[in-house]
Amino acid sequence: MATATHDGTEIGNPLHRLTEEEVEAIGREFDELHDQVKADLGERDAKYIHGVIDLQRRLALLGRLLLIGSRFRPLWLLGTASLSTAKILENMEIGHNVLHGQWDWMNHPVVNSATWDWDTASTAEAWKHSHNYIHHTYTNILGKDKDLGYEIMRIDPHQPWHPIYFLQPLYNILLAFFFEWGVAVHDMDIDAINSGEKSYKEAFEDLKGISGKMRTQVVKDYIAWPVISGAVMTAIDFALASVGAELNDARLKGRRNRRERARDSASSLLARARRRTRRENDFVSVARQLVERKSFREPFRRALSADFAANIVRNVWSYAIIFCGHFPDQTYVFTQEETENESTGERYVRQLTGAANITGSPFFHVMSGNLGYQVEHHLYPDMPSTRYGEIAPRVREICRKYDLPYNTGPFSQQLGMVQRSILRLAFPGGKPRPKPGPYEGDTYITSGEQELSAAAAAQDGAGEQDGRS
Repeated sequence: MATATHDGTEIGNPLHRLTEEEVEAIGREFDELHDQVKADLGERDAKYIHGVIDLQRRLALLGRLLLIGSRFRPLWLLGTASLSTAKILENMEIGHNVLHGQWDWMNHPVVNSATWDWDTASTAEAWKHSHNYIHHTYTNILGKDKDLGYEIMRIDPHQPWHPIYFLQPLYNILLAFFFEWGVAVHDMDIDAINSGEKSYKEAFEDLKGISGKMRTQVVKDYIAWPVISGAVMTAIDFALASVGAELNDARLKGRRNRRERARDSASSLLARARRRTRRENDFVSVARQLVERKSFREPFRRALSADFAANIVRNVWSYAIIFCGHFPDQTYVFTQEETENESTGERYVRQLTGAANITGSPFFHVMSGNLGYQVEHHLYPDMPSTRYGEIAPRVREICRKYDLPYNTGPFSQQLGMVQRSILRLAFPGGKPRPKPGPYEGDTYITSGEQELSAAAAAQDGAGEQDGRS
């Protein structure tokens, strides 16, 4: 399949420039790299994933506790940020990677791909089939990789155009905000149901699974935790009112508009007048103050809005990282004819050129589930994600050795390319964008990669020293 390079010349599949001997050598080198890392897995890797899981749970709990006071704007912001971070970590660095089997080598009873479940709309089984098997086996093969535009978008000019694609800029935005639900429906494989490849019974089981995940998320995020926030704040306000505190005076005026302030002022004056003119039962007086302060309703509503916001933040971030790793201009697509009887080396080259990396800091890579190293992930989907930054320099050396492209760029560039393609290819026509030529960049792109390599070498040296002693 011909595509343009940056200098305007036409090139095809990078495999076409390689000899059979070179393809075989590439397969050996990538296999050796995988085996070296696999033999080196041990305590530092296990310590990392358990540390991330512990951090994620602490952040989630902190967010929930802060949101009990979500009627106060600073606590709403801090609680939403903490909960959003926890949801991103759980989805990207933990759930996605555990379900890939990256940590199965630990033989842990919970942290393994067979038993782990995650806080997203897709069931683990459906996602493992559509993502681990279909997508990672047939990466960027037209007509076989169902993740290529998620079957609702035209993101490559070789895909046939349909009038429905006029709407893709609109539902692209909706997909970003509700990404987990879009992926869950995609995992059902509607085309397979329509063609009869998948029975209605199987589709019903999928729907039951999605409904179960939906029920869990709705109960947890939109009922249980908001009720807890409302109940706790009601109990606090009740205790304060019982000892004579004036609840309405403690309310944050900055959160009210003019009408609310006028209404509350009138209510306060009326309440004082009533207390001066007649004696009331203490409990009734406290209850009236709780109602006036909205002691339950306001914390409930604001905690619910924070939970909704955290889910949206998680969805938009996941969408951005996934799209940047698969759909920038740099990535290649392949025909089914090109990939027939594919050898190990050819498969490695297809995975290498069908993905794109995102440069960033160590923090960025943790928050992206190390999918900023999408190239390395597609080469080795079962390798612990923390090792991707360590092996990236080795992958670049292999690319340079065999004149292969290595697709990478900053987050803004990758996301911009994707959005431009989505807008342009909503209309008929379109030409392939320029592709990168052989990699000629640095072996180490960021200081973080150098630090990772140095830390790994130091730990390996310490391990050898302990072995000798």
